[in-house]
Amino acid sequence: MSNPLLQAFFVGRAVAEVINERLEVALTDALSELGKFDAEAREQLRQFTEEVTARANRAAEAANVGQTTPVGEDPVDLQANIDELRAEIALLRNELQRYRSSSV
Repeated sequence: MSNPLLQAFFVGRAVAEVINERLEVALTDALSELGKFDAEAREQLRQFTEEVTARANRAAEAANVGQTTPVGEDPVDLQANIDELRAEIALLRNELQRYRSSSV
């Protein structure tokens, strides 16, 4: 290669090819690492979700242990219990007012 202009062209072309190859390898490696990171993050999120769900289920089961209805008993009607308690409170208030008015 006696012509410096021709030599510069081929050197420039070789530099461009090497840079292109290295960029391709670097980009491929970066995308591979990004894919690995994404997969690991998804797996950690899945494990976290499973652990939270398991703990919540255990806590709910522990809270429900004393609330099971024994065999042979009817389930308790909560609204009926509330109504009965309100009636008893009203009756007690009435009796208390009578007592206070009679003692004065």
